[in-house]
Amino acid sequence: MKKSTNQIKRGQTISFRIPSDTPDYLLKEIQQLKETERRNFSSKMAELVLKGINETSSKERETITIPLPSSLNKAQRNWLKHEHSEALLGSIVYQLLNDPVRATALLASLNSSSTDIDEALYLQEELPEETNEDGLQDVSETEKEHDPLDDDLDSFDWEEAVKENRELEEEEKESEEADLNDLLGDFLNKMNK
Repeated sequence: MKKSTNQIKRGQTISFRIPSDTPDYLLKEIQQLKETERRNFSSKMAELVLKGINETSSKERETITIPLPSSLNKAQRNWLKHEHSEALLGSIVYQLLNDPVRATALLASLNSSSTDIDEALYLQEELPEETNEDGLQDVSETEKEHDPLDDDLDSFDWEEAVKENRELEEEEKESEEADLNDLLGDFLNKMNK
């Protein structure tokens, strides 16, 4: 059998192009390595490449692939590739697997614009409705419980309720946008340092 001519051998020279989306901090590290190693730069790079390939093959057995939203920009993608970001995301996934109820409660509170923790976690505290043995209430029982004379809607001020609802929605939108921008901006600034 004839061996392939494209086979990689020990001692063979390999050249590669640095990808255009390589983060600046990695380019600085490579430049610093080139200045310190000088003539041994290619040997050091080969050592790092082989180490990376070895770690990648062992890491593939311990990792999962999660699809990312397509709306991420270049800076966000670079942030995700950083080792600290990967560690943070791994920790979040671990917490989710370890205690799913707590993790979903945290997610619900982050997605909620409420400042009251009890309101934010309303999803967990829903009480099951009381039902009869067959699961249905008798219609005649509900009619007996409801007295048409005790109707509170006659004294209800609809205009006031709509006004209060609009004010609450505007306040929630403003606070949610401010909180989200502050939280995300501070977090990204810390990660970039």
